[in-house]
Amino acid sequence: MLRLIFSVLIWVAFSTSLVYADDSPVSEAAANAKVYFIEPADGAVVGETFSVKFGLRGMGVAPAGIEREHTGHHHILIDLELLPDMTKPLPANDNINHFGGGQTETTLSLKPGTHTLQLLLGNHNHIPHDNPVLSEKITITVE
Repeated sequence: MLRLIFSVLIWVAFSTSLVYADDSPVSEAAANAKVYFIEPADGAVVGETFSVKFGLRGMGVAPAGIEREHTGHHHILIDLELLPDMTKPLPANDNINHFGGGQTETTLSLKPGTHTLQLLLGNHNHIPHDNPVLSEKITITVE
């Protein structure tokens, strides 16, 4: 039940934020901001379902739709060769997972094989910050 409530809140926050996205400028990132993976490590071998923990320094986490200076929420870029348009709201699809509820960890399920993961912080409207807060890309192997 809690998962259902959380999913609805994320959907409402995401839907509401997209309505106002054209009216909001890109947010400024803190100069020392850094986003990174706590888990898994680069080169890790994981099962088809595995835990992912996000790290963030120099900024705070706030849910989508909540506008506060030097905050944002996480997005995981999965198997993307090219970065998305950093001036527009990030799309939600199989390659870009949104964590608009302010989550700092999740469980992913991926098909066996080699995959890349990268974290990108988005502002209250899912738009990457000016001076994007983007992690190093890591490679994992799913068995």
